Amino acid sequence: MRVLVISADGFEDSELTEPVAALEQAEVDVDIASLATGTISGKKGAEVQANLSVTDADPGDYDMLLLPGGKAPARLRESEAVLDLARSFAASGKPIAAICHGPQILISAGLVKGRRLTSYKSVGEELRAAGANYVDEEVVTDGNFITSRQPGDLPSFIDKILETLGRPALTF
Repeated sequence: MRVLVISADGFEDSELTEPVAALEQAEVDVDIASLATGTISGKKGAEVQANLSVTDADPGDYDMLLLPGGKAPARLRESEAVLDLARSFAASGKPIAAICHGPQILISAGLVKGRRLTSYKSVGEELRAAGANYVDEEVVTDGNFITSRQPGDLPSFIDKILETLGRPALTF
């Protein structure tokens, strides 16, 4: 079982580090991809190693795509390689989990029309404009998409990710 996380500088620290820690605790292999390999820094100072460039990531190697929020998605959505990865996961029916500003990548990839999704409040209008049915709920599942709003929703978001991967929920 493998999960691909795509992020960049400016990620919301807990939205990347907590799901990754939970996945690793559940014995799921995780790769972190960014625009280039090396250290990426969160808004609050967390540092993680991107062991893969998005141009080298093969969606066929993974069971799920995870898109943390913060400021990183605004930059990532400008990368055609990132958008192609999201489109590939969506086309294959593999789960895509996005939290906070993460759904901005799905918007730019043209994947949200007709979908029931949530996100950070400020992204809600953008989701509606792109044809999504935006709802203000902790965690929303629509087909292979799992979306969540903010760091306070992480326990439910992580539980839904683990459930989707067939792993037991963690206790928080």
